[in-house]
Amino acid sequence: QVQLVESGGGLVQPGGSLRLSCAASGSIFSIYTMGWYRQAPGKQRELVAAITTGGNTNYSNSVKGRFTISRDNAKNTVYLQMNSLKPEDTAVYYCNAKRILQSYWGQGTQVTVSS
Repeated sequence: QVQLVESGGGLVQPGGSLRLSCAASGSIFSIYTMGWYRQAPGKQRELVAAITTGGNTNYSNSVKGRFTISRDNAKNTVYLQMNSLKPEDTAVYYCNAKRILQSYWGQGTQVTVSS
């Protein structure tokens, strides 16, 4: 079992920045591929960014060049640095840990981009 707790969400103006954190506990963090997903009202949950155990990353086209995912295995934490935020980035952001047939989710953190 893996427990995931997100933090760092909030209200930010367009063009601003936020950094989300996801702290993991309960298992060996380094063996999981970690991802950030988001779900806006009335929309399906979508992958925003992911980072493998080896540090390889991938991003959705909508955030490429603006968001950066990173992980600190010593701190059992994955981060999502979000720059140049847009109103369409408004959503609940979820952390995910995945390995073979296992998948764990955090409770989500709200990000609202509005003037």
